[in-house]
Amino acid sequence: MDLFEPRLPEAKLHDAFRLIRSDPSYAKVLAVIQNWATGLLDRKGESQKFIKEFQSTFNSSMWELYLNRAMSDLGCSVDYFKSAPDFVVRGPGNYEFNIEAVISDQPPTAVQQKTFSEQDFKVRGALKLVGKIRDKLNLYRGVNGKKHPYSSLSHVRGRPFVIAIAPFDSNMSLLQNNELINMVLFGMAPPVLVGPDRGKQGKVGSLLTPSGSPVEMGIFTNDSFKEISAVFFSTVGTFGKAVVESQIERYVRSTRYRVMAKDKVEPGSILWQLGTHRFQFNDLTYLTTLRWESSNQIGGADTLIQHSSVHRETPLDGLQVYFNPYAEIPFEQDFAWAPEVALNYFDVESGEHVQAHPDGALVSRQVYDPSPYALLFLLESNGFLVR
Repeated sequence: MDLFEPRLPEAKLHDAFRLIRSDPSYAKVLAVIQNWATGLLDRKGESQKFIKEFQSTFNSSMWELYLNRAMSDLGCSVDYFKSAPDFVVRGPGNYEFNIEAVISDQPPTAVQQKTFSEQDFKVRGALKLVGKIRDKLNLYRGVNGKKHPYSSLSHVRGRPFVIAIAPFDSNMSLLQNNELINMVLFGMAPPVLVGPDRGKQGKVGSLLTPSGSPVEMGIFTNDSFKEISAVFFSTVGTFGKAVVESQIERYVRSTRYRVMAKDKVEPGSILWQLGTHRFQFNDLTYLTTLRWESSNQIGGADTLIQHSSVHRETPLDGLQVYFNPYAEIPFEQDFAWAPEVALNYFDVESGEHVQAHPDGALVSRQVYDPSPYALLFLLESNGFLVR
């Protein structure tokens, strides 16, 4: 079934759906997304519903389409004959688990959308993330008299329950890294970026809603969410991922986590020198490096501005997994993750976030029109041009 054959009146189509369908330059992207839907549209009685949701709400369905592709790339199969939770998964070695997908989305109308400061955005974003996770946990538990809660389903009982969440709640959402989900799950404050305490992180126990009510952060630091085995998270499992895969002409800005043991860094390496440095390799690639040192490592980030013809990104780049140390049914620690997947643990004894992130893990990515104006904006906003 064709995802892009309209099933709704024009007025009910999502702006993003209407835009990409009407723009001939996106033809290759539509083919990529249609391929991501393999299997999802075979669900009896569900395919028409999914297509209508995709065409009217877009973001939540794009996230499910991405997850469907990600499961395939992880060597997993999905039982499409079961409609709930969203993904009934069998991984390598016949390992079975369930995924419920959710996003934090923007208000439906422009009138309800507001401009927020960066701090307001972070508080609002974290509150939305924890609220959506709690909503899905309530579906599992059967809160408020829900018939057939997930916990009662035979294919769910005794298997890990995973919530896959992505932030789409503002235009700034795609620029965030993992700061907010770190706060929600492990109670970690954003790291200090300057001064002698660079890299250090405090703790956040709660945030206040606009009405002044406290909402718990660090929900994986105790057993209050013990039914959740893990959380899958990404800010790049978006339409932009399909754009990159299609290789249509675009400019791409991406940020990747970098870490290297000091004794592995070549002496005099310009790419590992401390501080912030900028490099132009050619007309297609610009790089900003940020480096700082700890006792035995040099860490930081690379921000790349590239033409799509030289940008490289796998479907699993940017996927992060957070394990709940208090889970009733822990996720299998020996699961065969792809090397680009970032794994996150919480050390109960030390109270610290343990990041098993590969060097080069994708943190964020945005795509831009292939125009001189877009390139000028990117170069100016990233310090390569000064007016």
